[in-house]
Amino acid sequence: MSQNTGNHIIEQDHNTGTVMSVRGSVVDIHFPGRLPRIKHRLEAGLEGQIVMEVSSHHRGEIARAIAVTPTRGLARGDRVLDTGDMIRIPVGRSTLGRMFNYSETIDDGDSLEGVETRPIHRPSVAVSTRVTASEIFHTGIKAIDLLSPLERGGKAGLFGGAGVGKTVLITELISNTVGQHEGVSIFCGIGERSREAEELYRDIRDAGVLDNTVMVFGQMNEPPGARFLVGHSAATMAEYFRDDERRDVLLLIDNIFRFVQAGSEVSGLLGKMPSRVGYQPTLSTEIAGLEERISNTATGAITSIQAVYVPADDFSDPSATHIFAHLSASIILSRKRASEGLYPAVEPLRSWSKLLTPGVVGERHYRVALEVRRTLAQYEELKDIIAMLGLEELSPEDRKVVNRARRLERFLTQPFVTTEQFTGQEGRVVALEDAIDGCERILADEFAERPEGDLYMLGRIDEAGAEEGASEGNGE
Repeated sequence: MSQNTGNHIIEQDHNTGTVMSVRGSVVDIHFPGRLPRIKHRLEAGLEGQIVMEVSSHHRGEIARAIAVTPTRGLARGDRVLDTGDMIRIPVGRSTLGRMFNYSETIDDGDSLEGVETRPIHRPSVAVSTRVTASEIFHTGIKAIDLLSPLERGGKAGLFGGAGVGKTVLITELISNTVGQHEGVSIFCGIGERSREAEELYRDIRDAGVLDNTVMVFGQMNEPPGARFLVGHSAATMAEYFRDDERRDVLLLIDNIFRFVQAGSEVSGLLGKMPSRVGYQPTLSTEIAGLEERISNTATGAITSIQAVYVPADDFSDPSATHIFAHLSASIILSRKRASEGLYPAVEPLRSWSKLLTPGVVGERHYRVALEVRRTLAQYEELKDIIAMLGLEELSPEDRKVVNRARRLERFLTQPFVTTEQFTGQEGRVVALEDAIDGCERILADEFAERPEGDLYMLGRIDEAGAEEGASEGNGE
């Protein structure tokens, strides 16, 4: 026995409710029988194309839901179906090479009917099942591998304001690591531009690594509910490959701040009292709910690299400080370095990693990284004196420090594979040993007489001599 409601056909034995009010993405629904559970999926409209998630219960028989699709056409009195389950997303090998929103494919590929699906909201793994061994995850980018090494199974943040190169760096990490990464890569785009999603899809396809990659997007033109959920959808897919397929997963998120922003929008729509700087009162809980799902176990690891937009370059912003607490490495991108043309614009004195200890990276790596930071810190202190009195007023020892620091700054720049079409320079992937060797030789004043420009945008340090030799040969 069924009934046609004018929207879609609803079976009589299903729990149904009636729309009481629609305020943007917030919908109040009256359920006279039994209330659907929190986080249950609700459907309304023709063929159930309007999807909502239960957020809270009010006054006994009212369920307040957040729409994850546009509510256009939804009106008071329309019937709403409680599906009796959470929003689910397909998982498994058939998802590789595909593009998804919060729960469905958005590419032109075949239908995934009959594929296993799992709820997007899942608890994090128990502490007793996690593995605590520290292992370095190599990226092929000198400034990161040397000064802020990433952890396999850890979480790293790329912090920076608008226009300092977060997305370019994320794209380069995909290019450098997906090809050599034996596991699965999942890219999660939260609240970013549609153009970037399309370009990234083509780049990954052209690189020949799409067959080991899943892409999940909640773009900036979508309702805040969809942008808020897409991070959990990507985490569910990553957990499947880690726990069931027993594979390592590289989870790249661009941009985790948009997850916070979507949560703030949802909180405002629900009428919750904002906390400091206007953020939602549940900010800490929401970030922890997503971040704690990203971990390693005995069967595999989820390594996450997350771009983090910092509002107005203010690192004391609540969103940045709460995200900091979950990270094993933080890579700070500096607007000043970007303006000087030092790309990637990694700020070596503010970036850090808990792995940069002798017991994890080894004595030589630790010693060289420490000396690089010390030299750059001394140069930073001398900049005011140089600006007022000039380089000539410095002591001979201080001049040597400045000489080394300026050459280190230029050696830590690197041409990227993903920017070849703009710069005309062939991208480089640099081994950690080559990065350590180059810095060690600069610190030993081996390149003190060479123009500092010779060390700009190189891969290995030996390329400086090779290029000079090539130019001399051409001149002859």
